[in-house]
Amino acid sequence: MGTTEPIRDKEDLKNFLNYYKKDHPSPRNYAMTVLGLHTALRISDVLNLKWENVYNFQKNCFLEHICLCEKKTGKQTIIAVNTHVKEALEDYRTIRIPKPEDFIFSKRTNTKMPLCRTQAYRIIKKAAEETLLSNTHISCHSLRKTFGYHAWKQGISPVMLMDIYNHSSFDITKRYLGIGQDERDSIFLKIDF
Repeated sequence: MGTTEPIRDKEDLKNFLNYYKKDHPSPRNYAMTVLGLHTALRISDVLNLKWENVYNFQKNCFLEHICLCEKKTGKQTIIAVNTHVKEALEDYRTIRIPKPEDFIFSKRTNTKMPLCRTQAYRIIKKAAEETLLSNTHISCHSLRKTFGYHAWKQGISPVMLMDIYNHSSFDITKRYLGIGQDERDSIFLKIDF
């Protein structure tokens, strides 16, 4: 059994995201995928978010930050909510018409219970199977890893990624993102004598 991988290719990532946006529209599944990808949160934290964690019902607008205590580490984290997340959540919110205490990602029949991790896995795995050529090691955790992989490729400091992931060393972060082999491959592929 292999470890979960990030989605490395940008075109693959675009196709993956479009699966629930255009190919098989599902505002809930699309919003979950976008939020997981753009916040680098573990799926357990994504599924436990309530609308009041992202939306100010009195001012009728999205919050600028998600503030939460991470389930796994117990550490407090604050994450800026970008435009992609706000747009995906707004599309979902307008058809859902939620209450502040409702879980964002719940069954349609019971908004007081979040989706289970197994259902979230099925949602992500289905999009991967339909859109990615190599999808054998894609899971919910791939969203978190994809965030870090592309942030690293865009020049984000390894120290910042270590902080986001709460890793104790860059070696852990490199292994986590699978960037050690990518770095090595690029050297071999670019060398020209």
